[in-house]
Amino acid sequence: MSEHHYHLSGDLTLLAGSANMPLAQAIAEELGLVLWPAETSRFPDGEAHVQLGATVRDRDVYLVQPTCPPVDGNWIELLLFADACRRAGADRLTAVIPYFGYARQDRRAKGREAIAARVVSDLLGAVRVDRVVALDLHSPSIEGFLPVPLEHLTAVPTIAAALQEERLQDAIIVSPDLGAAKLAERYARILEAPVAVVQKTRLGPAEVKATDVMGDVRDRSPIIVDDMISTGGTIAAAIEALLNAGSRKTFTVAATHGLFVGECLRKFAELPIRRLIVTDSIPAAGVARPELAERVERVGIAPLLAEAILRLHQGQPISGLFGPLS
Repeated sequence: MSEHHYHLSGDLTLLAGSANMPLAQAIAEELGLVLWPAETSRFPDGEAHVQLGATVRDRDVYLVQPTCPPVDGNWIELLLFADACRRAGADRLTAVIPYFGYARQDRRAKGREAIAARVVSDLLGAVRVDRVVALDLHSPSIEGFLPVPLEHLTAVPTIAAALQEERLQDAIIVSPDLGAAKLAERYARILEAPVAVVQKTRLGPAEVKATDVMGDVRDRSPIIVDDMISTGGTIAAAIEALLNAGSRKTFTVAATHGLFVGECLRKFAELPIRRLIVTDSIPAAGVARPELAERVERVGIAPLLAEAILRLHQGQPISGLFGPLS
Protein backbone atom coordinates (compact mmCIF):
# COMPACT_ATOMS: atom_id res chain seq x y z
CA MET A 1 0.00 0.00 0.00
CA SER A 2 1.25 3.47 -0.84
CA GLU A 3 2.06 6.01 1.83
CA HIS A 4 -0.51 8.35 0.24
CA HIS A 5 -3.76 8.80 2.15
CA TYR A 6 -6.13 10.39 -0.32
CA HIS A 7 -9.41 11.90 0.81
CA LEU A 8 -11.80 11.11 -2.02
CA SER A 9 -15.45 11.91 -2.43
CA GLY A 10 -17.66 8.86 -2.63
CA ASP A 11 -18.52 9.11 -6.33
CA LEU A 12 -15.07 8.28 -7.73
CA THR A 13 -15.16 4.89 -9.45
CA LEU A 14 -12.12 2.99 -10.73
CA LEU A 15 -12.99 0.41 -13.36
CA ALA A 16 -10.56 -1.86 -15.23
CA GLY A 17 -10.62 -3.92 -18.38
CA SER A 18 -8.64 -7.14 -18.56
CA ALA A 19 -5.58 -5.81 -20.45
CA ASN A 20 -3.42 -5.04 -17.40
CA MET A 21 -5.17 -5.96 -14.18
CA PRO A 22 -2.00 -5.79 -12.01
CA LEU A 23 -1.53 -2.13 -12.97
CA ALA A 24 -5.18 -1.36 -12.27
CA GLN A 25 -4.94 -3.04 -8.87
CA ALA A 26 -1.82 -1.00 -8.07
CA ILE A 27 -3.62 2.25 -8.97
CA ALA A 28 -6.53 1.22 -6.74
CA GLU A 29 -4.15 0.58 -3.85
CA GLU A 30 -2.53 3.99 -4.35
CA LEU A 31 -5.94 5.62 -4.10
CA GLY A 32 -7.22 3.40 -1.31
CA LEU A 33 -10.05 2.15 -3.50
CA VAL A 34 -11.45 -1.20 -4.55
CA LEU A 35 -11.79 -1.85 -8.26
CA TRP A 36 -15.42 -1.64 -9.36
CA PRO A 37 -16.85 -5.10 -10.11
CA ALA A 38 -16.87 -5.90 -13.83
CA GLU A 39 -16.75 -8.98 -16.01
CA THR A 40 -15.24 -9.69 -19.42
CA SER A 41 -16.10 -12.85 -21.33
CA ARG A 42 -16.20 -14.24 -24.87
CA PHE A 43 -18.95 -15.87 -26.85
CA PRO A 44 -18.01 -19.15 -28.59
CA ASP A 45 -17.47 -17.26 -31.86
CA GLY A 46 -15.00 -14.88 -30.19
CA GLU A 47 -17.23 -11.86 -29.66
CA ALA A 48 -16.38 -9.87 -26.54
CA HIS A 49 -18.99 -9.34 -23.84
CA VAL A 50 -18.61 -6.98 -20.88
CA GLN A 51 -20.87 -6.33 -17.92
CA LEU A 52 -20.70 -4.01 -14.94
CA GLY A 53 -21.22 -5.65 -11.57
CA ALA A 54 -22.63 -2.61 -9.78
CA THR A 55 -24.24 0.68 -10.69
CA VAL A 56 -22.15 3.62 -11.91
CA ARG A 57 -25.08 6.03 -12.15
CA ASP A 58 -24.03 9.65 -11.47
CA ARG A 59 -20.46 8.55 -10.70
CA ASP A 60 -17.08 9.88 -11.89
CA VAL A 61 -15.68 6.80 -13.68
CA TYR A 62 -12.03 6.16 -14.60
CA LEU A 63 -11.67 3.22 -16.96
CA VAL A 64 -8.14 1.74 -17.01
CA GLN A 65 -7.35 -0.20 -20.17
CA PRO A 66 -4.04 -0.06 -22.07
CA THR A 67 -4.61 -1.13 -25.68
CA CYS A 68 -1.57 -3.40 -25.83
CA PRO A 69 -1.45 -6.79 -27.61
CA PRO A 70 -3.89 -8.21 -28.46
CA VAL A 71 -4.49 -4.65 -29.65
CA ASP A 72 -7.80 -5.16 -31.46
CA GLY A 73 -9.35 -7.15 -28.63
CA ASN A 74 -8.28 -4.67 -25.97
CA TRP A 75 -9.59 -1.72 -27.98
CA ILE A 76 -12.97 -3.40 -28.41
CA GLU A 77 -13.13 -4.18 -24.70
CA LEU A 78 -12.34 -0.56 -23.85
CA LEU A 79 -15.08 0.70 -26.18
CA LEU A 80 -17.64 -1.79 -24.86
CA PHE A 81 -16.92 -0.88 -21.24
CA ALA A 82 -17.22 2.80 -22.11
CA ASP A 83 -20.59 2.17 -23.75
CA ALA A 84 -21.74 0.12 -20.75
CA CYS A 85 -20.82 2.97 -18.40
CA ARG A 86 -22.72 5.51 -20.48
CA ARG A 87 -25.82 3.32 -20.77
CA ALA A 88 -25.67 2.79 -16.99
CA GLY A 89 -25.77 6.54 -16.37
CA ALA A 90 -22.16 7.46 -15.50
CA ASP A 91 -21.88 11.20 -14.90
CA ARG A 92 -18.34 11.53 -16.28
CA LEU A 93 -16.12 8.97 -18.05
CA THR A 94 -12.34 9.17 -18.37
CA ALA A 95 -10.45 6.56 -20.38
CA VAL A 96 -7.04 5.88 -18.83
CA ILE A 97 -5.02 4.37 -21.69
CA PRO A 98 -1.39 4.00 -20.53
CA TYR A 99 -0.40 2.43 -23.86
CA PHE A 100 -2.32 3.81 -26.86
CA GLY A 101 -2.38 1.16 -29.58
CA TYR A 102 -2.42 2.33 -33.24
CA ALA A 103 -0.60 5.56 -32.34
CA ARG A 104 2.12 4.71 -34.88
CA GLN A 105 -0.40 4.82 -37.73
CA ASP A 106 -0.86 8.58 -37.64
CA ARG A 107 -0.31 9.39 -41.33
CA ARG A 108 -0.33 7.87 -44.80
CA ALA A 109 3.25 6.90 -45.57
CA LYS A 110 2.54 5.26 -48.94
CA GLY A 111 -0.72 6.87 -50.01
CA ARG A 112 -3.31 4.08 -49.90
CA GLU A 113 -3.49 3.38 -46.18
CA ALA A 114 -5.88 3.94 -43.32
CA ILE A 115 -4.95 6.43 -40.62
CA ALA A 116 -5.75 4.02 -37.82
CA ALA A 117 -4.93 6.49 -35.05
CA ARG A 118 -7.72 8.75 -36.30
CA VAL A 119 -10.17 5.82 -36.54
CA VAL A 120 -9.74 4.70 -32.92
CA SER A 121 -9.78 8.32 -31.74
CA ASP A 122 -13.13 8.83 -33.44
CA LEU A 123 -14.44 5.67 -31.79
CA LEU A 124 -13.63 7.10 -28.35
CA GLY A 125 -15.87 10.02 -29.23
CA ALA A 126 -18.58 7.68 -30.51
CA VAL A 127 -18.83 5.93 -27.11
CA ARG A 128 -18.96 9.33 -25.39
CA VAL A 129 -15.71 9.27 -23.46
CA ASP A 130 -15.25 12.69 -21.82
CA ARG A 131 -11.47 12.68 -21.49
CA VAL A 132 -8.43 10.54 -22.26
CA VAL A 133 -5.36 10.06 -20.06
CA ALA A 134 -2.37 8.63 -21.95
CA LEU A 135 1.30 8.07 -21.26
CA ASP A 136 4.18 8.96 -23.61
CA LEU A 137 2.27 8.73 -26.87
CA HIS A 138 4.29 7.61 -29.87
CA SER A 139 2.93 10.51 -31.92
CA PRO A 140 1.87 13.94 -30.59
CA SER A 141 -0.56 14.26 -33.51
CA ILE A 142 -2.95 11.97 -31.60
CA GLU A 143 -4.14 15.01 -29.64
CA GLY A 144 -5.42 16.56 -32.87
CA PHE A 145 -7.30 13.38 -33.76
CA LEU A 146 -9.11 13.01 -30.45
CA PRO A 147 -12.54 14.68 -30.26
CA VAL A 148 -12.14 15.00 -26.47
CA PRO A 149 -9.48 16.55 -24.20
CA LEU A 150 -6.21 14.64 -23.76
CA GLU A 151 -4.11 14.59 -20.61
CA HIS A 152 -0.67 13.47 -21.82
CA LEU A 153 1.51 12.19 -18.98
CA THR A 154 5.14 11.21 -19.10
CA ALA A 155 7.13 8.47 -17.37
CA VAL A 156 10.46 10.19 -18.09
CA PRO A 157 11.06 11.38 -14.49
CA THR A 158 10.06 7.95 -13.14
CA ILE A 159 12.50 6.11 -15.42
CA ALA A 160 15.20 8.76 -14.94
CA ALA A 161 15.01 8.17 -11.18
CA ALA A 162 15.84 4.50 -11.79
CA LEU A 163 18.73 5.50 -14.04
CA GLN A 164 20.13 7.87 -11.40
CA GLU A 165 20.74 4.92 -9.10
CA GLU A 166 24.04 4.30 -10.92
CA ARG A 167 27.07 6.42 -11.76
CA LEU A 168 26.49 8.53 -14.85
CA GLN A 169 29.78 10.39 -15.27
CA ASP A 170 30.61 8.78 -18.62
CA ALA A 171 27.03 8.31 -19.81
CA ILE A 172 25.52 9.77 -22.95
CA ILE A 173 21.81 9.79 -23.70
CA VAL A 174 21.10 8.36 -27.15
CA SER A 175 18.01 8.73 -29.30
CA PRO A 176 17.83 5.65 -31.57
CA ASP A 177 16.19 7.73 -34.33
CA LEU A 178 15.21 11.32 -35.07
CA GLY A 179 11.68 10.73 -33.78
CA ALA A 180 12.87 10.20 -30.20
CA ALA A 181 15.28 13.17 -30.16
CA LYS A 182 13.04 15.42 -28.03
CA LEU A 183 12.43 12.57 -25.61
CA ALA A 184 16.22 12.10 -25.29
CA GLU A 185 16.60 15.80 -24.53
CA ARG A 186 14.16 15.48 -21.62
CA TYR A 187 16.20 12.63 -20.16
CA ALA A 188 19.42 14.56 -20.74
CA ARG A 189 18.16 17.59 -18.80
CA ILE A 190 17.20 15.47 -15.80
CA LEU A 191 20.35 13.34 -15.84
CA GLU A 192 22.66 16.22 -16.84
CA ALA A 193 24.23 14.20 -19.64
CA PRO A 194 25.05 14.95 -23.28
CA VAL A 195 22.88 13.72 -26.17
CA ALA A 196 23.56 11.80 -29.38
CA VAL A 197 21.13 10.85 -32.13
CA VAL A 198 21.26 7.84 -34.43
CA GLN A 199 19.92 8.26 -37.94
CA LYS A 200 18.09 5.23 -39.28
CA THR A 201 16.39 3.96 -42.40
CA ARG A 202 13.47 1.54 -42.05
CA LEU A 203 13.73 -1.25 -44.62
CA GLY A 204 10.60 -3.10 -43.48
CA PRO A 205 8.25 -3.58 -40.51
CA ALA A 206 10.98 -5.33 -38.48
CA GLU A 207 14.14 -4.39 -40.40
CA VAL A 208 16.08 -1.21 -39.65
CA LYS A 209 19.45 0.09 -40.80
CA ALA A 210 21.37 2.77 -38.88
CA THR A 211 23.21 5.16 -41.17
CA ASP A 212 24.97 7.70 -38.93
CA VAL A 213 25.51 8.90 -35.36
CA MET A 214 25.23 12.60 -34.59
CA GLY A 215 27.30 13.36 -31.50
CA ASP A 216 30.56 12.14 -29.99
CA VAL A 217 30.01 8.78 -28.27
CA ARG A 218 33.64 7.68 -28.11
CA ASP A 219 34.52 6.02 -24.77
CA ARG A 220 31.08 6.76 -23.38
CA SER A 221 28.42 4.42 -21.97
CA PRO A 222 25.25 4.92 -24.01
CA ILE A 223 21.79 5.09 -22.45
CA ILE A 224 19.39 4.50 -25.35
CA VAL A 225 15.93 5.92 -24.68
CA ASP A 226 12.66 5.60 -26.61
CA ASP A 227 8.94 5.73 -26.01
CA MET A 228 8.46 2.04 -26.87
CA ILE A 229 10.28 -1.18 -27.76
CA SER A 230 8.47 -3.49 -30.17
CA THR A 231 10.60 -5.89 -32.24
CA GLY A 232 13.86 -4.40 -30.98
CA GLY A 233 15.11 -3.71 -34.51
CA THR A 234 15.64 0.01 -33.92
CA ILE A 235 17.58 -0.60 -30.69
CA ALA A 236 19.74 -3.34 -32.25
CA ALA A 237 20.62 -1.12 -35.22
CA ALA A 238 21.46 1.77 -32.89
CA ILE A 239 23.79 -0.40 -30.79
CA GLU A 240 25.66 -1.52 -33.90
CA ALA A 241 26.06 2.08 -35.06
CA LEU A 242 27.23 3.24 -31.62
CA LEU A 243 29.84 0.47 -31.39
CA ASN A 244 31.12 1.42 -34.84
CA ALA A 245 31.36 5.03 -33.62
CA GLY A 246 33.59 4.01 -30.70
CA SER A 247 31.21 3.80 -27.74
CA ARG A 248 31.82 1.51 -24.81
CA LYS A 249 30.37 -1.99 -24.93
CA THR A 250 28.05 -1.34 -22.00
CA PHE A 251 24.54 -0.29 -22.95
CA THR A 252 21.48 0.70 -20.98
CA VAL A 253 18.14 0.70 -22.77
CA ALA A 254 15.11 2.49 -21.31
CA ALA A 255 11.62 2.92 -22.73
CA THR A 256 8.15 3.63 -21.40
CA HIS A 257 6.37 0.78 -23.16
CA GLY A 258 7.93 -2.69 -23.43
CA LEU A 259 6.03 -4.65 -26.08
CA PHE A 260 8.90 -7.13 -26.77
CA VAL A 261 7.24 -8.62 -29.82
CA GLY A 262 8.44 -11.89 -31.34
CA GLU A 263 12.14 -12.62 -30.80
CA CYS A 264 12.92 -9.19 -29.33
CA LEU A 265 14.22 -10.38 -25.95
CA ARG A 266 16.18 -13.23 -27.50
CA LYS A 267 17.79 -10.67 -29.80
CA PHE A 268 18.57 -8.42 -26.85
CA ALA A 269 20.14 -11.32 -24.93
CA GLU A 270 22.81 -11.48 -27.65
CA LEU A 271 23.64 -7.77 -27.38
CA PRO A 272 25.83 -6.04 -24.73
CA ILE A 273 22.83 -4.61 -22.88
CA ARG A 274 23.59 -4.24 -19.18
CA ARG A 275 20.22 -2.83 -18.09
CA LEU A 276 16.82 -2.96 -19.80
CA ILE A 277 14.24 -0.70 -18.14
CA VAL A 278 10.55 -0.26 -19.00
CA THR A 279 7.42 0.67 -17.08
CA ASP A 280 4.55 -1.66 -16.22
CA SER A 281 2.22 0.03 -18.73
CA ILE A 282 2.17 -3.34 -20.52
CA PRO A 283 1.92 -6.57 -18.47
CA ALA A 284 4.87 -8.93 -18.35
CA ALA A 285 2.72 -12.05 -18.65
CA GLY A 286 2.93 -12.13 -22.44
CA VAL A 287 6.68 -12.77 -22.53
CA ALA A 288 7.15 -16.36 -23.63
CA ARG A 289 10.57 -17.06 -22.11
CA PRO A 290 10.75 -16.29 -18.38
CA GLU A 291 14.55 -16.54 -18.30
CA LEU A 292 14.71 -13.57 -20.67
CA ALA A 293 11.86 -11.67 -19.03
CA GLU A 294 13.80 -11.71 -15.76
CA ARG A 295 16.38 -9.42 -17.35
CA VAL A 296 13.78 -6.67 -17.72
CA GLU A 297 13.53 -4.09 -14.94
CA ARG A 298 10.01 -2.69 -14.59
CA VAL A 299 9.29 0.58 -12.81
CA GLY A 300 5.78 1.25 -11.57
CA ILE A 301 3.61 4.02 -13.01
CA ALA A 302 0.66 3.48 -10.65
CA PRO A 303 1.63 6.47 -8.42
CA LEU A 304 1.74 8.76 -11.48
CA LEU A 305 -1.62 7.58 -12.81
CA ALA A 306 -3.22 7.66 -9.38
CA GLU A 307 -2.07 11.25 -8.88
CA ALA A 308 -3.52 12.23 -12.25
CA ILE A 309 -6.85 10.57 -11.44
CA LEU A 310 -6.97 12.26 -8.04
CA ARG A 311 -6.32 15.71 -9.49
CA LEU A 312 -8.85 15.29 -12.28
CA HIS A 313 -11.49 14.05 -9.85
CA GLN A 314 -10.93 17.00 -7.55
CA GLY A 315 -10.73 19.54 -10.37
CA GLN A 316 -7.10 20.39 -9.70
CA PRO A 317 -4.50 21.27 -12.39
CA ILE A 318 -2.26 18.42 -13.56
CA SER A 319 0.13 20.44 -15.71
CA GLY A 320 3.11 19.17 -13.72
CA LEU A 321 2.38 15.64 -14.90
CA PHE A 322 2.19 16.49 -18.60
CA GLY A 323 4.53 14.96 -21.13
CA PRO A 324 5.83 16.63 -24.30
CA LEU A 325 3.10 17.32 -26.82
CA SER A 326 5.44 18.40 -29.57
